[in-house]
Amino acid sequence: MIRYSLRRFRFSLGLGSAVSAMLLALLGLFIAQLIWISEPDMGLFQSLNLRDWQIVKFTFLQAGLSTFLSLILGAAVAWSLHHQPRFFGRTLLIALFSSALVLPTLVVVLGLVSVLGRNGWLNTLLQHMFGHSLGPFLYGFAGILIAHVYLNASFVVRSFLNRFDAIPMEKRKLVRSLGLSTWQRFKLIEWPAIRSAIPATGITIFLLCFTSFAIVLTLGGSPSYNTLEVAIYEAVRFDFDIARALDLALLQLIICAALVFPLISIKNLTNIISPRVLEMPWEEPSLTKRVQWSLITGAALGFILPLCAVIYDGLGANFVRLFSEPTTVQALVTSVIIAFVSSLTTLALALSICASKRNFTLKLRLGSMSLAPLFNAVQSFSAMLYLAFPALVMGLSFYLVARHLPGSINLWAVVALLTANTLMALPFAIAVLSPAMEKSAGRYDRLTFSLGVSRLNRWRLVEWPLLRSEIGYVCSIGFCFSLGDLGVIALFGNQDFVTLPWLLYQKFGSYRTNDAAGIALIMLVLTLTVFLLVPKLFAAKSQSSGHPNAAH
Repeated sequence: MIRYSLRRFRFSLGLGSAVSAMLLALLGLFIAQLIWISEPDMGLFQSLNLRDWQIVKFTFLQAGLSTFLSLILGAAVAWSLHHQPRFFGRTLLIALFSSALVLPTLVVVLGLVSVLGRNGWLNTLLQHMFGHSLGPFLYGFAGILIAHVYLNASFVVRSFLNRFDAIPMEKRKLVRSLGLSTWQRFKLIEWPAIRSAIPATGITIFLLCFTSFAIVLTLGGSPSYNTLEVAIYEAVRFDFDIARALDLALLQLIICAALVFPLISIKNLTNIISPRVLEMPWEEPSLTKRVQWSLITGAALGFILPLCAVIYDGLGANFVRLFSEPTTVQALVTSVIIAFVSSLTTLALALSICASKRNFTLKLRLGSMSLAPLFNAVQSFSAMLYLAFPALVMGLSFYLVARHLPGSINLWAVVALLTANTLMALPFAIAVLSPAMEKSAGRYDRLTFSLGVSRLNRWRLVEWPLLRSEIGYVCSIGFCFSLGDLGVIALFGNQDFVTLPWLLYQKFGSYRTNDAAGIALIMLVLTLTVFLLVPKLFAAKSQSSGHPNAAH
């Protein structure tokens, strides 16, 4: 087999390696900063008390249980959708499930409160029909689990549905000809299809729940249900106990870093908006079909009703008065600008890392080198930096440094937000772009290299037409992640520097529910519009560009 020299790939290797080195150096600087500021006379974690270790225990408990429930429910709904490939609204439902990855958590919380809260739709209905309600069960452990499962089970649905749909038709026809039962089919061909994705998906969800901030802050209900993120926030903002906050941050960093390494093998999340529609080679038994439709209907209602509640409540807001307040306009403009810049930065970093990574995975390039797996692993880890270094911990580092540096605190707040939001979206951007870029290289390397096509022309003629839909998706998740993030702004937010999530949290916390509903509706419309339409616009342009493989 022909293998090309290292010199041919020096540009992509140099750029990608520089980006990875920068990200890893940033992680090192953050860790050094936390250690340097900590009390020199005290040993590691000496400022932590028994209550703090109970917080650690509860953080593990709620993250583990949330992950387990999300995997079970998500797998069941994905299996049901796979076996019911044609019904009205299926594509839109799957697209909405996909949007759970980027929905602002505070918006989800408001929707759940409207449906399941003390005076929510469910309790009102139960009170009317039976004279009793469930009470304020949403605040506490139950509420944390419900919100986490709401967001993460939907992510599992989209991820596992791709796996089910990728099962070869030959296997389906074979099990049909053998007359296997529903359970036998699942055990022999469907369970193996999702089994390999469970570790990476489970660890990803565990980390997202472990570092959850806004959900626990709003639905926790009492200090008994605090997690490490909320404890760090309270230690800084309310107690100003910097030593305790640093110890909690270092402990959380160690735990997250230990869990990030298995995520190096995370698989792609593509085809989110346009799922494949497959014809099943068998008719499901009546009981099985009823179970599947029950799961689909329950999941659809459970997911859509809180969004409908946000829309219904938001339409009752006084938008004229809301936008007459300078704070609202300032928060909207600030959030959109930061989200736009974050999405472009995420795209640039992801393209650089993916262009370098594929050199170490393709045998035609440098994949046969003995050190190729190591270089690939290092670059993959640098892309998982946010999951190893939660946004609130990163914000704490910026916050402590900013107090001793010249310049406005708001300037450093912008830097902190851009950095955290970019790193938050980067792992998912890599997961989307990397498989597509490897496929492009595997397909056209020989042709473009033999014709001597320059890097610029290759990008214009080959890479850009093939990657447009993935680039659109990366831009949309980068924008949406940034738009809904509350972690860093919770430390930096003040009267002169506000974003939509911070303003929403202030309105919600001060019981100005009408204004909070209006802001939540603005955030929901912005998020869904960008997430659902931007990838479609890129894909539509790709298909109309005339490239023979544009509609891959």
